[in-house]
Amino acid sequence: MRTPPGGEGRRGPARRWTGTATRTERDFLGEIEVPQEAYYGIATVRAAANFPVSGQRVHPELIKSLALVKQAAALANVEAGLLDRRIGEAIARAAAEVAEGALADQFIVDAFQGGAGTSTNMNMNEVLANRAIEILGGTRGDYSLVHPLDHVNLSQSTNDTYPTALRIAAIRLLRPLTDAFASLQSALQAKEAEFAGVLKPGRTQLQDAVPITLGLEFSAWAEAVARDRWRLYKMEERLRQVNLGGTAVGTGLGADRRYVFLVIEKLRELTGLGLARAENTVDPTQNADVFVEVSGLLKAGAVTLAKISGDLRLLSSGPGAGLAEIALPQLQPGSSIMPGKVNPVIPEMVTQVAYQVIAGDLAITLAAQAGQLELNAFLPLVAHHLLGSMSLLTRTLGIFVEKCVRGITADRQRCRDLLERSDGLATALVPHIGYAEACRVLHEAHQCGRPLAQVVAEKGLLPEEDVQVIFSKEELTRPGIPGSRLLKKRPTPVEGPCPRAQQDAPAEGARGREVQP
Repeated sequence: MRTPPGGEGRRGPARRWTGTATRTERDFLGEIEVPQEAYYGIATVRAAANFPVSGQRVHPELIKSLALVKQAAALANVEAGLLDRRIGEAIARAAAEVAEGALADQFIVDAFQGGAGTSTNMNMNEVLANRAIEILGGTRGDYSLVHPLDHVNLSQSTNDTYPTALRIAAIRLLRPLTDAFASLQSALQAKEAEFAGVLKPGRTQLQDAVPITLGLEFSAWAEAVARDRWRLYKMEERLRQVNLGGTAVGTGLGADRRYVFLVIEKLRELTGLGLARAENTVDPTQNADVFVEVSGLLKAGAVTLAKISGDLRLLSSGPGAGLAEIALPQLQPGSSIMPGKVNPVIPEMVTQVAYQVIAGDLAITLAAQAGQLELNAFLPLVAHHLLGSMSLLTRTLGIFVEKCVRGITADRQRCRDLLERSDGLATALVPHIGYAEACRVLHEAHQCGRPLAQVVAEKGLLPEEDVQVIFSKEELTRPGIPGSRLLKKRPTPVEGPCPRAQQDAPAEGARGREVQP
């Protein structure tokens, strides 16, 4: 065969073999020709041929983390006296190279694969074996020097190395993701301070509500992001429990006790993470609920981002016929037919990423519950969506901060104009002139098209200076009754029915006939 199976990789196509030289490799199913220059072997070729599905390769962080697991295993096997030091050190050196990103194009198996990750594990075993053979001066494919199973996979199973690598990869991606949420939180808090004095209409159910400052709106977004950041930060503790040393079903069959106690220590040293062997290694071999938990927190963060993005799109709608209380950075022309149109492309992108993460969470949920008895065969799907969502969110958050949030500006005059026409202001008048009178004056303001404060003052319901106090930013945006100190000067208003409600209700006995004023 002239082209090794594979397909489009996460960062482009896998390297294509263009020569004619091959080597023959054998397993209990038969023989296959493998490109002589390839570091992978027969198991990888079979897997790549079986799963040419998505064109997406295994997440690179999982590959690097699995290489670290293999490095730790090689060092532990050597120290336990189970592996020849020369072979073990060659494997450890090869694994260290892969953990740094070398030979990335040799991991050609599709992300969607059967076998609970066995194909990825074998891809790693073969690449490390052939690189170790090369380090020892041999020829790729000469497994008499270093064997993928007898040496590289010694004391291990896919069922303990793959879940352990997935946990490590998740932790390593969780940290920059947490930092990215922190960056967004800081950017929102900066805007909170910048817009603290911008009074504007509040809105509930997209209808006028009591006033709020633009800064307070940003503060609420910042608080939500802060919660997402904290939840993700604490999640690392759950991921530190690994089942390495448990081998096939968690019992440790096939792993020497000396190796079992050494390998976690070696892995801690290599990763710099506070990893610990699970007290019951059967549990993390069977169960994937920890990944569902992490994914649920990613989904919560995605929901927050979608909410913020939707609000930004709404507040920036216009510019002539929308709310237009804020302006987003103008990044690119928005229409091929409408001149001058600029769209909120970054919030739109963020929203789509959020939906993708939410969809991935469902896939992870289904894959986790589909595990049967001693193993979950669907961890490759969990890994693909979990690690992919983490990377996707981290990149998205950086773009969101740099290309959108930091460049947001407020149209202060627009906010003031909308506030003056907002029905929500009438709520502040109720303690001073009563609900019914507030309804009447609001109705009159609508009819004459003038600001509510002006109508109240002109009708002599309140002195103009009192109206200014009641409608000040300080009074309208803090707990309590706006202008409460003014109430001591005047008697309590007498309540009555709202005239608008009175007009809407049919008179007694009218049975739907129009009520004459």
